[in-house]
Amino acid sequence: MRYLRWRGLITAPLLAVGAAAALVASAVPAQAASLPLEGEASAFIGSTFVWNYEASPPGANVRCTPSAAHPYPVILVEGTFSSMYNNFGAISPDLVDNGYCVYAFNYGQTIPLTGFHAMGDIRASAAQLSTEVNSVLAKTGASKADLVGWSQGGMMPRYYINDLGGAAKVNMLVGLAPSNYGTTVDGLTTLVTDLGLLGLTTALLSITCEACDQQLQGSSFLAGLNQAPTRPGVKYVVIETADEDVVTPYTNAFLPAAPNVQNITLQNQCPQDASDHLSIGYDSNALQDMLNALGPDKPAFQPACAAVGPIFGNV
Repeated sequence: MRYLRWRGLITAPLLAVGAAAALVASAVPAQAASLPLEGEASAFIGSTFVWNYEASPPGANVRCTPSAAHPYPVILVEGTFSSMYNNFGAISPDLVDNGYCVYAFNYGQTIPLTGFHAMGDIRASAAQLSTEVNSVLAKTGASKADLVGWSQGGMMPRYYINDLGGAAKVNMLVGLAPSNYGTTVDGLTTLVTDLGLLGLTTALLSITCEACDQQLQGSSFLAGLNQAPTRPGVKYVVIETADEDVVTPYTNAFLPAAPNVQNITLQNQCPQDASDHLSIGYDSNALQDMLNALGPDKPAFQPACAAVGPIFGNV
């Protein structure tokens, strides 16, 4: 299994990083969890607190009836090694503030009692997504859902759409830095290292991660998935940063040109945007593109550009 080749590259340094970072995280006052979060960078910091690992992101999973303006509930789909709060601490409240019904869930956990998810077989994770979509449609009475995913969460739903009947239940898939055509070993190592520096005890992640192997560029899983990259009737929007350091090269995020596909490179809109794989979900430029895709869907949309940095997002 190719994952084993890069497992050894990350385990030793992360044991030290994870231990040190855990001490820092444990020193954060408990009352900080109740402080209001303002801005994307503050939301990102809040998403790394251990007490939020299994929590719903702000505004999500509150029973809601979709409006005529936004008839499709939005389901948030996390990425590898992450959780729904960690990925969507800024996106979820932004969607709620703009009138959307928002739902989120955790999937693909292979190490019980940890905050790490989306590590299991992607096909099994897609089946969990199917269950979540059915549940949300039943709760809301909606005919379809919109999906917003980060990293693996922007790619995995394509298996659900293609192979598990999701094409009839999904209106749109918005992927933030999705791993559509995979990544290199260096990209996965970067992701785990960055998470370790943020205080996540990532040494454990080297134990089992079938999804990591499946997301390597050229994997048999991706070869099968990309025989039919898209399905008619579903709209696909990819939002990616040219400063991508995990899905490498960054163009591996993009889907082949088609009438129902829109590929967006943030720097083509906002040259000052320096977001990377981790910070794209906390990037106000990317969030504006997401809202445009889900809402008015203006082809010539241009976000009000802000300077965005790596890891933390807007500062």
